[in-house]
Amino acid sequence: MSRRRARKVRRRTFSKGAMTTTDRTKISVKELKRSQLYSEELDIELKRCDDAGYFEWFLASLLFGGRISEGIAKKTYRAFERHGLLAPEKILAAGWEFLVNPIMREGGYVRYDGRKSTQILRDCEMLLDKHQGSLQDIHDASRDKADLEACFLAFYGVGPVTVNIFLRELRPYWRKADPMPLPIVHDMAKRVGVDLDRFNRKTVTFTRIEAGLIRLKRQLK
Repeated sequence: MSRRRARKVRRRTFSKGAMTTTDRTKISVKELKRSQLYSEELDIELKRCDDAGYFEWFLASLLFGGRISEGIAKKTYRAFERHGLLAPEKILAAGWEFLVNPIMREGGYVRYDGRKSTQILRDCEMLLDKHQGSLQDIHDASRDKADLEACFLAFYGVGPVTVNIFLRELRPYWRKADPMPLPIVHDMAKRVGVDLDRFNRKTVTFTRIEAGLIRLKRQLK
């Protein structure tokens, strides 16, 4: 087969989300169960069940939910960590200019750095002013799953995807955290033959499967 012909075959194989039989066998449920959580990749220990860890994950979720790549989100989080800005009070004390440069610049932002800095500062301010700096208190004061999600949607610049990112890894630890998996998770589950209904969504195992499917989806883009 010529190189030109081979390129056309590859394009058809992955266009419109199509997968070959070989692709379907590349990952198993056993492998998905071993997937690293996004919080673990950033050394955030949610199982500690304390507000310090919850805020670190909230900050990371604000970055992951933006118009940037996963790689830049991770680098930017590491910049916050390197400069000791992993608490809302410290971020507010640092101020907007410090977030734009050096934090966002070190993270690799070339666009939206000012907008993201503004969002993070406003959300830190809201967390301190309205919730005494405690994300756990937001959970405890919420009536149910829907109310919890609505509380986080009330933060500045936070949309459904960011809320999903934040709450899905908290399912095992917060009773009222139980967001529906994103459409890309359901799509990839069908494509690789994984029945998500077999698993309890409130477990770390399900969250690992979810993380693995999201990574697989992005690898195939």
